[in-house]
Amino acid sequence: MKLTPRQTEVLELVRSHLEVTGFPPTRAEIAEALGFRSVNAAEEHLRALAKKGAIELLKGRSRGIRLLLPGKPDEGMPVVGRVAAGSPILAEEHIEERYPFSRELFHPPADYLLRVSGASMRDVGIMDGDLLAVHRTSEAHNGQIVVARLDDEVTVKRFHRDALHRHLVVLLPENDDFEPIRVDLREQHLVIEGLGVGVLRQELEVSNRFRRT
Repeated sequence: MKLTPRQTEVLELVRSHLEVTGFPPTRAEIAEALGFRSVNAAEEHLRALAKKGAIELLKGRSRGIRLLLPGKPDEGMPVVGRVAAGSPILAEEHIEERYPFSRELFHPPADYLLRVSGASMRDVGIMDGDLLAVHRTSEAHNGQIVVARLDDEVTVKRFHRDALHRHLVVLLPENDDFEPIRVDLREQHLVIEGLGVGVLRQELEVSNRFRRT
């Protein structure tokens, strides 16, 4: 994929705007940042980038710009749906599709996207049906949002380990309608599958921050 210098500038602006703010720029923001006389010039460059496969333009949205990864159709971050008990989270049968989205938009980089089921993390903006960007790791610190496997069931919660009794862990929801899950590591098997590092809304907007409402 060969881009003109101006197209490269526009693409890098879209990338940097996503990294800093969590969502794509508007046409007006692109025009202002790059000194275009009108938003039409920004639109023309975006359409050229879309034709070359660098981005996808989503109709009817002022920020409807989606970055695409170059490469084969089966490349990209895997989208994991329902996870069967006892099987690896990235087993092929769990992968619904592969989403052409740059893992580097998140920090630390995301390794896969987990489709959220339920409203237990609603108050930090993780909604039912959203895609949670997950960085694979087996380590977690208090206060981090984790993907945890507890006795073969996978859940998304906020992690807290008792400072005095290290065998006690609480998986905290972010919704008062749900109860905390208390775990005694002497009796139950808990595995941290990864950290939540961002969320893709159903509208395809990106957030790399979790906020309490």
